[in-house]
Amino acid sequence: MRKLLTCAVPALWLLTHLTLSAPYIQEKSIIDDLGEIHILGSPPERIISLAPNITEILFALGLEEKIVGVTRYCNYPINARTKTRIGGLVDPDLEKIIHLQPDLVIAYRGNPLNLVHRLKDLGLPVFVLEAGTTVESALHLIERIGVVTRKEKASQGLIARLKKNYKKIRDRLANADIRPKVFINLHGKGLWTCGKNTFLNDMVLKAEAINIAGEVDRAWFNYNREELIHQNPDYIVVITKSKEDFLDVKTWFKEQSHLGSIKAIQNENIFLLNEDLVTRLGPRIFEAFEQLARILHSSSFEAGI
Repeated sequence: MRKLLTCAVPALWLLTHLTLSAPYIQEKSIIDDLGEIHILGSPPERIISLAPNITEILFALGLEEKIVGVTRYCNYPINARTKTRIGGLVDPDLEKIIHLQPDLVIAYRGNPLNLVHRLKDLGLPVFVLEAGTTVESALHLIERIGVVTRKEKASQGLIARLKKNYKKIRDRLANADIRPKVFINLHGKGLWTCGKNTFLNDMVLKAEAINIAGEVDRAWFNYNREELIHQNPDYIVVITKSKEDFLDVKTWFKEQSHLGSIKAIQNENIFLLNEDLVTRLGPRIFEAFEQLARILHSSSFEAGI
């Protein structure tokens, strides 16, 4: 999850008007998160996505037929697996991207900045998006992608639906009488976790809980075992790809004799959240939020929703 796009500007998107040669012809433009102006002409017909969450947003906006390339990690929805693979987030194949002749490349946090500049130097229209630090950042990404793909109406409809469901969950949590302490476990065995200024930390806070690592001024890091014992979380939430991996991690926690005093372990409050669902800032991040809320405040959802 290392952050490689370091030149991002504040992400209030701006629509400007650029006068062209003809005196009465104007085209709109949008500024990406590197501060570069992107002209909004005709809707793009050949789109390449350089990140899984971007792919999910494109599909959610009804752009499946316009997508010509995705990364090897783009596995949702299932039809994304039929698209041409252009490599990974940090090692995309430049020649394959050029061969696909895209009229829009959407890049994201994690893509090498030097690759972004090389694509731009080759004349390819690259639109760069930076990751946000809140759950609601997903809505901002959807809005911006809606603009750059000229699917504004579809994006606004999707945003409205996601906001409505999100509000229902937040309303359920409004009267939560306790804020449990949570340890977020990333990447399997060990104590890799998330700190301040991450959307995962924000998700825990929005779920009316306390991330025990949330005061650490680092995004991703290995948590101290003694501090884990001292903080004594009520819940451990394991973010991994499969139930099998989760059971291995759960067993690992239970076998660490020096961690046996932790309430989450004593009470079997160790739960799974799917990695693809919870680490991608896209439409499904709100599903992840609901799952986390139901884990931490099950009594608030007993009557259904």
